Amino acid sequence: AHLALPLMTLILSGIGASVIITRGAIFQELKQDYVLTAKAKGLSETQVLFRHVLRNSLLPLITFTALNFGYILAGAILVEIVFSWNGLGTYIFNAVLNLDYPALQASFFLISLGVIIANLLADFAYARLDPRIRR
Repeated sequence: AHLALPLMTLILSGIGASVIITRGAIFQELKQDYVLTAKAKGLSETQVLFRHVLRNSLLPLITFTALNFGYILAGAILVEIVFSWNGLGTYIFNAVLNLDYPALQASFFLISLGVIIANLLADFAYARLDPRIRR
């Protein structure tokens, strides 16, 4: 129960842009020729949407999420401070107040490593979703 409000704070702060990106990608994919071909083959609207359109429209969302992983971590720092949670955010906040430079370097290294891993996972997801990238 005590997890609901901080989690909603993190999710709702970035969900608007994700919805707009997904909506735009879906509308762009609906205009492609392969959608018309799938409909001509006799597939229903639901099958076309979930099998073809949604899969291709996830690519911009994956890129957006991977690139914004650092902002998500920065938001987590703020949420930890506001809701008095102990974690990396509180550790960074206390290190800034105490001018603890080695602690800040280690924290930023961990955050940078997390962003690099998120981008690597996004590349793997791209290769899984888009057969043109597998080559």
